[in-house]
Amino acid sequence: MDEKQKTIWTVKEKKQEALLRKKSVFFDFTKHSKKEISDLVLHMRKMMVANHGVGLAAPQIGISQQIFVAQLPGDDGIGYKGKFYAFFNPKIESISLKTIPQAEGCLSVPGFYGTVQRADKITISGFDKNQRSITIKAEGFLARIFQHEIDHLNGTLYIDKATKIAKINDTDISD
Repeated sequence: MDEKQKTIWTVKEKKQEALLRKKSVFFDFTKHSKKEISDLVLHMRKMMVANHGVGLAAPQIGISQQIFVAQLPGDDGIGYKGKFYAFFNPKIESISLKTIPQAEGCLSVPGFYGTVQRADKITISGFDKNQRSITIKAEGFLARIFQHEIDHLNGTLYIDKATKIAKINDTDISD
């Protein structure tokens, strides 16, 4: 694993922010062995868990390719529950008209959160790590996570969409 891939890239560093704001390229399965792909997914999952995230896109570890991992948090907010997702070249197929505003944070924008309006239900398609086509219908928090991670792959950060941004532990949210 390249040394730059062992940390979460943030907006605090200009070079890192530039990559975070760049549209990622499609992942080319023919340029990687099955072991390299499995190792990358495992590494991204470990990085997500170690940093207490619920999703992680490849640009967040310095890889400008269309890959993200995600998993819902446990009911107590500690640990994880349910299916682990690893998506390659994801595409939003459909999106509900119903949207919900909710606070979001991001490992690449540490110390802040903001209110973001997102679709309550989405359907996404893409590929798993074995290059099998997959389609997932998601709603609620999982739909939000998928939209947040796909935004990363398109060079968009939640702060670009947030109506209110605040420092963590602030009692006042300001525009």
